[in-house]
Amino acid sequence: MTDSVRVWDGFVRLFHWSLVAMIAGTWLTAEGPKLLHERLGYAIAILIAARLVWGLIGPRHARFADFVRGPLPVLAYLRDLRAGRERRYLGHNPAGGAMIVALLLAVTGTALTGWLQTTDAFWGSSAMEEIHETLATLILVLAGLHVAGVLVESLRHRENLILSMLTGTKRALSDKDRR
Repeated sequence: MTDSVRVWDGFVRLFHWSLVAMIAGTWLTAEGPKLLHERLGYAIAILIAARLVWGLIGPRHARFADFVRGPLPVLAYLRDLRAGRERRYLGHNPAGGAMIVALLLAVTGTALTGWLQTTDAFWGSSAMEEIHETLATLILVLAGLHVAGVLVESLRHRENLILSMLTGTKRALSDKDRR
Protein backbone atom coordinates (compact mmCIF):
# COMPACT_ATOMS: atom_id res chain seq x y z
CA MET A 1 0.00 0.00 0.00
CA THR A 2 1.34 3.41 -0.94
CA ASP A 3 1.31 6.19 1.63
CA SER A 4 -1.03 9.09 1.01
CA VAL A 5 -0.52 12.67 2.04
CA ARG A 6 -2.91 15.56 2.59
CA VAL A 7 -2.57 18.00 -0.30
CA TRP A 8 -5.85 19.86 -0.70
CA ASP A 9 -7.23 21.49 2.42
CA GLY A 10 -10.95 21.74 3.14
CA PHE A 11 -11.29 25.30 1.89
CA VAL A 12 -9.69 24.53 -1.49
CA ARG A 13 -11.98 21.53 -1.98
CA LEU A 14 -15.08 23.43 -0.84
CA PHE A 15 -14.11 26.35 -3.10
CA HIS A 16 -13.58 24.07 -6.10
CA TRP A 17 -16.86 22.17 -5.89
CA SER A 18 -18.87 25.25 -4.85
CA LEU A 19 -17.52 27.13 -7.86
CA VAL A 20 -18.44 24.22 -10.14
CA ALA A 21 -21.99 24.16 -8.74
CA MET A 22 -22.44 27.93 -8.86
CA ILE A 23 -21.15 28.23 -12.42
CA ALA A 24 -23.54 25.46 -13.44
CA GLY A 25 -26.30 27.39 -11.68
CA THR A 26 -25.49 30.61 -13.51
CA TRP A 27 -25.59 28.78 -16.84
CA LEU A 28 -28.95 27.23 -15.98
CA THR A 29 -30.35 30.64 -15.00
CA ALA A 30 -28.79 32.67 -17.83
CA GLU A 31 -32.23 33.27 -19.35
CA GLY A 32 -33.94 33.60 -15.97
CA PRO A 33 -34.77 33.79 -13.17
CA LYS A 34 -32.61 36.92 -13.35
CA LEU A 35 -32.47 37.51 -9.58
CA LEU A 36 -31.08 34.01 -8.95
CA HIS A 37 -28.56 34.42 -11.79
CA GLU A 38 -27.33 37.71 -10.30
CA ARG A 39 -27.13 36.36 -6.77
CA LEU A 40 -25.14 33.36 -7.94
CA GLY A 41 -22.82 35.77 -9.75
CA TYR A 42 -22.30 37.79 -6.56
CA ALA A 43 -21.69 34.59 -4.59
CA ILE A 44 -19.10 33.56 -7.18
CA ALA A 45 -17.38 36.94 -6.84
CA ILE A 46 -17.21 36.53 -3.05
CA LEU A 47 -15.91 32.98 -3.47
CA ILE A 48 -13.19 34.17 -5.87
CA ALA A 49 -12.18 36.96 -3.45
CA ALA A 50 -11.89 34.42 -0.63
CA ARG A 51 -9.78 32.13 -2.83
CA LEU A 52 -7.46 34.99 -3.73
CA VAL A 53 -6.87 35.66 -0.04
CA TRP A 54 -6.41 31.91 0.62
CA GLY A 55 -3.93 31.80 -2.25
CA LEU A 56 -1.74 34.16 -0.23
CA ILE A 57 -2.22 32.90 3.34
CA GLY A 58 -3.46 29.31 3.02
CA PRO A 59 -1.46 26.11 3.41
CA ARG A 60 1.40 25.27 1.05
CA HIS A 61 -0.45 23.70 -1.88
CA ALA A 62 -3.23 26.31 -1.73
CA ARG A 63 -0.77 29.17 -2.19
CA PHE A 64 -0.26 30.66 -5.62
CA ALA A 65 3.50 30.68 -4.99
CA ASP A 66 3.36 26.86 -4.95
CA PHE A 67 1.89 26.43 -8.43
CA VAL A 68 1.87 29.63 -10.48
CA ARG A 69 4.78 29.54 -12.91
CA GLY A 70 5.85 31.66 -15.84
CA PRO A 71 5.34 30.68 -19.48
CA LEU A 72 8.72 28.92 -19.89
CA PRO A 73 8.13 26.28 -17.17
CA VAL A 74 4.58 25.74 -18.47
CA LEU A 75 5.83 25.21 -22.03
CA ALA A 76 8.65 22.95 -20.78
CA TYR A 77 6.13 20.86 -18.84
CA LEU A 78 3.87 20.57 -21.91
CA ARG A 79 6.86 19.50 -24.04
CA ASP A 80 7.75 16.87 -21.44
CA LEU A 81 4.14 15.72 -21.32
CA ARG A 82 4.07 15.35 -25.09
CA ALA A 83 7.31 13.34 -24.92
CA GLY A 84 5.90 11.17 -22.11
CA ARG A 85 8.49 12.22 -19.54
CA GLU A 86 6.60 14.79 -17.48
CA ARG A 87 7.30 14.96 -13.78
CA ARG A 88 4.60 14.08 -11.25
CA TYR A 89 3.77 16.89 -8.83
CA LEU A 90 2.20 16.60 -5.42
CA GLY A 91 0.38 19.90 -5.95
CA HIS A 92 -0.52 21.36 -9.31
CA ASN A 93 1.84 20.89 -12.22
CA PRO A 94 2.83 24.04 -14.18
CA ALA A 95 0.10 23.53 -16.80
CA GLY A 96 -2.49 23.02 -14.07
CA GLY A 97 -1.33 26.19 -12.37
CA ALA A 98 -1.69 28.11 -15.64
CA MET A 99 -5.20 26.69 -16.04
CA ILE A 100 -6.16 27.83 -12.55
CA VAL A 101 -4.98 31.36 -13.34
CA ALA A 102 -6.87 31.33 -16.65
CA LEU A 103 -10.06 30.08 -14.99
CA LEU A 104 -9.82 32.59 -12.14
CA LEU A 105 -9.36 35.43 -14.65
CA ALA A 106 -12.25 34.26 -16.84
CA VAL A 107 -14.59 33.78 -13.89
CA THR A 108 -13.59 37.12 -12.37
CA GLY A 109 -14.10 38.87 -15.70
CA THR A 110 -17.50 37.26 -16.12
CA ALA A 111 -18.60 38.28 -12.62
CA LEU A 112 -17.28 41.82 -13.15
CA THR A 113 -19.00 42.30 -16.51
CA GLY A 114 -22.21 40.87 -15.07
CA TRP A 115 -22.10 43.38 -12.23
CA LEU A 116 -21.21 46.24 -14.59
CA GLN A 117 -24.44 45.58 -16.47
CA THR A 118 -26.34 46.52 -13.31
CA THR A 119 -24.66 49.94 -13.10
CA ASP A 120 -25.94 53.16 -14.65
CA ALA A 121 -22.89 53.34 -16.94
CA PHE A 122 -23.48 49.93 -18.57
CA TRP A 123 -27.20 49.26 -18.05
CA GLY A 124 -28.52 47.93 -21.37
CA SER A 125 -25.05 47.87 -22.96
CA SER A 126 -25.05 45.27 -25.71
CA ALA A 127 -21.25 45.45 -25.87
CA MET A 128 -20.94 44.62 -22.15
CA GLU A 129 -23.47 41.81 -22.56
CA GLU A 130 -21.41 40.39 -25.45
CA ILE A 131 -18.21 40.52 -23.38
CA HIS A 132 -20.02 38.85 -20.48
CA GLU A 133 -21.37 36.06 -22.68
CA THR A 134 -18.00 35.55 -24.40
CA LEU A 135 -16.24 35.23 -21.05
CA ALA A 136 -18.93 32.82 -19.84
CA THR A 137 -18.35 30.67 -22.91
CA LEU A 138 -14.61 30.87 -22.32
CA ILE A 139 -15.19 29.44 -18.83
CA LEU A 140 -16.83 26.38 -20.42
CA VAL A 141 -13.97 25.94 -22.88
CA LEU A 142 -11.37 26.26 -20.12
CA ALA A 143 -13.35 23.92 -17.85
CA GLY A 144 -13.41 21.33 -20.62
CA LEU A 145 -9.66 21.65 -21.07
CA HIS A 146 -9.22 21.46 -17.30
CA VAL A 147 -11.19 18.22 -17.08
CA ALA A 148 -9.24 16.80 -20.04
CA GLY A 149 -5.97 17.71 -18.32
CA VAL A 150 -7.13 16.08 -15.08
CA LEU A 151 -8.04 12.90 -16.96
CA VAL A 152 -4.72 12.81 -18.86
CA GLU A 153 -2.75 13.40 -15.67
CA SER A 154 -4.80 10.77 -13.81
CA LEU A 155 -4.12 8.19 -16.51
CA ARG A 156 -0.46 9.09 -16.98
CA HIS A 157 0.34 8.89 -13.26
CA ARG A 158 -2.22 6.22 -12.34
CA GLU A 159 -3.85 8.50 -9.79
CA ASN A 160 -7.51 9.48 -9.48
CA LEU A 161 -7.25 13.28 -9.27
CA ILE A 162 -11.02 13.73 -9.08
CA LEU A 163 -11.06 11.56 -5.96
CA SER A 164 -8.11 13.57 -4.64
CA MET A 165 -10.15 16.76 -4.94
CA LEU A 166 -12.86 15.05 -2.88
CA THR A 167 -10.66 13.49 -0.19
CA GLY A 168 -7.81 16.01 -0.19
CA THR A 169 -5.19 13.28 -0.36
CA LYS A 170 -2.80 12.06 -3.02
CA ARG A 171 -0.20 9.33 -3.25
CA ALA A 172 3.07 10.49 -1.70
CA LEU A 173 5.92 11.31 -4.06
CA SER A 174 8.21 8.37 -4.75
CA ASP A 175 11.93 8.52 -5.51
CA LYS A 176 11.00 8.17 -9.19
CA ASP A 177 8.71 11.23 -8.93
CA ARG A 178 11.49 13.33 -7.41
CA ARG A 179 13.82 12.98 -10.41
